[in-house]
Amino acid sequence: MSRIRFALAQVNPIVGDLAGNSALVIDRVRQAGARGAAVVAFPEMVLTGYPVEDLAAHDDFVAAAHRAYDAVARNLANAGLGDIVVIVGGLSPAAQQEMGGARAHNSLSVIHRGAVRATYAKHHLPTYSVFDEERVFVPGNAVLSLNVGGVHTGLLICEDLWRDEGPVAELSTRNLDAVVVINASPFDRTKDDVRLPLVTRRAAEMGATVMYVNLVGGQDDLVFDGDSMVVTPGGAVVARAPQFSEDLLVIDIEGHADSPVDIDVPSRPDTVTGVVATPQSDVESVWNALVLGTRDYIEKNGFASVALGLSGGIDSAVVAAIACDAIGADRVYGVSMPSQWSSEHSQDDARDLAELLGCHYRVEPIAGLVAPFDEQLHLTGLGAENIQARVRGMILMALSNMDGHLVLTTGNKSEVAVGYCTMYGDTVGGFAPLKDVPKTVVWELARYRNSLAREAGLPGAIPENSISKPPSAELRPGQVDQDSLPPYDVLDALLQLLVDERASIDAAVAAGFDRALVERIAGLVARSEWKRRQGAIGPRITTMAFGRERRLPLTARLTTIG
Repeated sequence: MSRIRFALAQVNPIVGDLAGNSALVIDRVRQAGARGAAVVAFPEMVLTGYPVEDLAAHDDFVAAAHRAYDAVARNLANAGLGDIVVIVGGLSPAAQQEMGGARAHNSLSVIHRGAVRATYAKHHLPTYSVFDEERVFVPGNAVLSLNVGGVHTGLLICEDLWRDEGPVAELSTRNLDAVVVINASPFDRTKDDVRLPLVTRRAAEMGATVMYVNLVGGQDDLVFDGDSMVVTPGGAVVARAPQFSEDLLVIDIEGHADSPVDIDVPSRPDTVTGVVATPQSDVESVWNALVLGTRDYIEKNGFASVALGLSGGIDSAVVAAIACDAIGADRVYGVSMPSQWSSEHSQDDARDLAELLGCHYRVEPIAGLVAPFDEQLHLTGLGAENIQARVRGMILMALSNMDGHLVLTTGNKSEVAVGYCTMYGDTVGGFAPLKDVPKTVVWELARYRNSLAREAGLPGAIPENSISKPPSAELRPGQVDQDSLPPYDVLDALLQLLVDERASIDAAVAAGFDRALVERIAGLVARSEWKRRQGAIGPRITTMAFGRERRLPLTARLTTIG
């Protein structure tokens, strides 16, 4: 019997940074080696970052990405780390004829002693969506398992694990001790409900311990939560990495393979016990996903600071708190832009928020800037209301141009869904932290963030008045959101059906909603697509995020016959 020490490197690469990602791999192999690991597994496409989208259509990038395998192998050997087996994911142009002539493949390579010892390249590469892949699998056509030091180890790439046919069925016949699954699986609020049960079921089916290693970090509108884990055939979770942070998970695996050894590594005389992190609650995981997604968008794109409008309302307060947690309050610039209709308490709430968070704060009144538009154009009604939002947008973008801030827009999913926002006004900005967060969840997040502050002995992070008062754009006297929209608990429940579950109008009515309300909200959702197409991206936390999973035609006339 052999005992081999494996390490799962939960890391945060940057798309396209072949040199930086390769250095990250070598650094983590060094750390794993110091902890006695003989095998180190990295997430899917760690060398290129994920997803590469149309970079896969550039021959020079694909060629450089493929060369990165050999470069990493040489550099590991030169660093004295060549005896450690390294399992890495990246791009490969290999086997184009047998794989249907695709330009690039999502591949896995096994590196040992300065060379690539084995490769598994079975997927046409995802481009426009996360899992928009044509799947090709030919049994026996790729290296699916290796005897590593007496531990018969299967190799899978991400969604292989989700499909009953193909590689999983093949590996189930091979009498394995362990299966390494490399993943780039993005976070959503339901992921924890399906990920662990899936890994547990596959471990039982294959009769092997499954080592699941996942990416962590933000990439555009995706957030990868890590949550790497090791599950035995009996369903025991013997190691689990924390979510939303880099980690090195180390575990010993016993092998009983009697087949010839493919790669010789030393057996461990001692035993290490895996660490099992506690899964996060729903609201905690959503908060951390938003913070990580916001931080990585800012940092990976080289922004020194962010700016946002502080209205005194709940949305801007939560966005400001997310930004402060993401990059530090000293890099967050809040701007209060009161109009003639702005209430005194809203201005007080904006100032109190900045004091609680410790971020920068300035006041730029807009009445004097709005007046010339009103006077020259004789604006009334909606035109007079929306010019206020557009003047605020111009102020924020002017400050962005002057000082290099990334402007954060503060709209939430409920508003974005029904178009309750002003184009080129409150929608201006380069990143929208709440774009996939329903309004009712925004309130949950505010209360959660205040609970963290109180646990730390602080009075809070978000003024209670911002949480408790009726939401209002304050574009006219006495205005509240419910003048135009149903109560947010009703609206969000209806949008959950119409948007996230793609339910029909009849199905929503059958669920208990008034038909006239359902038809009105469904119409608003359809007519607001043009606004969503022009809006900033934001972290995806659901399985039906606008702009990625859900797109409607801009020009359409839906009719029925019969």
